[in-house]
Amino acid sequence: MSFRNFLLTACLLLLGSSVVYAETLKIGLNYPQTGRYKDQGLQQRLGAFLAVDEINRAGGVMGQPLELVIRNSRGEPDQGAQNTAELIDREGAQMVFGGVSSAVAISSGKAARDRNRLYFGTLTYSNATTGSEGHSHMFREPYNAWMTAKALSQYLNRHHADQNYFYITADYTWGWSVEESVRKFSNTEDTEQHKGVKTPFPRALITDFRVALEQAAESDAEVLMLVLFGDDMVRALNAAYEMGLTKRMQVVVPNLTLGMARQVGPTIMEGVVGAAPWVWNLPYENNYQRGKDFVEAFSSRYEMRPSSSAASAYSIVYQYKAAVERAGTTNTQAVIRELEGHRYSFLKDEQYWRAFDHQNVQTVYVVKVKPREKIMADQFSSDYFDIIDSMPGDEAAQTREEWEARRREAGKPVSL
Repeated sequence: MSFRNFLLTACLLLLGSSVVYAETLKIGLNYPQTGRYKDQGLQQRLGAFLAVDEINRAGGVMGQPLELVIRNSRGEPDQGAQNTAELIDREGAQMVFGGVSSAVAISSGKAARDRNRLYFGTLTYSNATTGSEGHSHMFREPYNAWMTAKALSQYLNRHHADQNYFYITADYTWGWSVEESVRKFSNTEDTEQHKGVKTPFPRALITDFRVALEQAAESDAEVLMLVLFGDDMVRALNAAYEMGLTKRMQVVVPNLTLGMARQVGPTIMEGVVGAAPWVWNLPYENNYQRGKDFVEAFSSRYEMRPSSSAASAYSIVYQYKAAVERAGTTNTQAVIRELEGHRYSFLKDEQYWRAFDHQNVQTVYVVKVKPREKIMADQFSSDYFDIIDSMPGDEAAQTREEWEARRREAGKPVSL
């Protein structure tokens, strides 16, 4: 055999025995690796990577391996939009998700829409995300401020009726939404009786929180409503504890996450009330097997319990996979049609993507932080939350008429 024929034969043998790898299906995660909300961002990353690895071990999406491409939003809306554009234009992402800051999610979602790609809000609670700023390409996985406030106020009206409130609120779209919604449903719209103050975002200083807390201390309020999130909530609550306010007032943090509770610690957090779309002990208390599987897999892999932020990212990856497989394509319009109105049970009881606004409608939980000894009894010292109340999603969510009224007020069309 000539050397030329030998090379040809060898090449044919190699080609015949080689593994043909499918092109990856890229999805983009846009989250804060730095800034005030970095802990919630890390939880999204961990949840997303776990989902991608599980899906790929099971054969991918219609035979295509998933590839997760990440960007650091830094908690800044302009950076989020720029990242989304890069993930789609340069990386070829078929879908992008992420958030933490509602302002980031809103700006990022618009960048995705302009490129005919889906954007899933992963941790964005402002009413505007699927309300006045909602559009056909934005789907929000967690609840919104309206749903938070309605469920939380049901509890507050039972246990803290006729008491005075004091609001300390982050001065941006999420904070405005939450305060407005909580005031509405807790009957505390009278700002003379139920006073409040705004704190700068995203660059509030500890002195800003101390000044706000001093005003709360000088009031006759019995309920301290901290409409703050991430590191801002952590610093404000630590200061409130040092000033003795946690002993004389019922502290309420409307949107509580496990990461925030861990950062503050069990001693200071004890007795704090808030709302959550999901907590890791929920699947065990209600025997949701898929939820328990997720908690076990996450805890084993990362040696920590998952937060609602991790659960949201994990769920989004799986719901996108399922929608693509139902559609038989990654075509954005086809996937939107498969998502709209789709009902599913995954980590908890039934949820669905509402067709007219793309809000995920789901049960809302009111939680209270347990005493230190119960928290520390957990393997990972993270059994923070007692579920003390709940509200079905359809009861908590805005009606279509209420949603349309908000859209008209904002000068937006009453359909996506």
